[in-house]
Amino acid sequence: MVRERLLNCQDDTMGQLVFSQLKDPTLAIVLSIALGTWGVDRFYIGDYAIGAGKLLTCGGAWIWYLIDIFLIMDATRRKNLETILLQLR
Repeated sequence: MVRERLLNCQDDTMGQLVFSQLKDPTLAIVLSIALGTWGVDRFYIGDYAIGAGKLLTCGGAWIWYLIDIFLIMDATRRKNLETILLQLR
């Protein structure tokens, strides 16, 4: 799906895509391990509501923090895909 949209996009759209802010999954996992109880990892990828929830509950009493260590890289990749697809409309 992404490949087809990239092949059919115009040069102006490609230029915008190059300068879009994609997030690094490796940095997201490092933030999740180091500062995940305060939701910094979710704020980094743009999930502000989930980040605020983690911040207010201290990482969901550490349970949410531990689960998010395993899920944050996929969440980052999904957010990057959403960003790319929004640019290719």
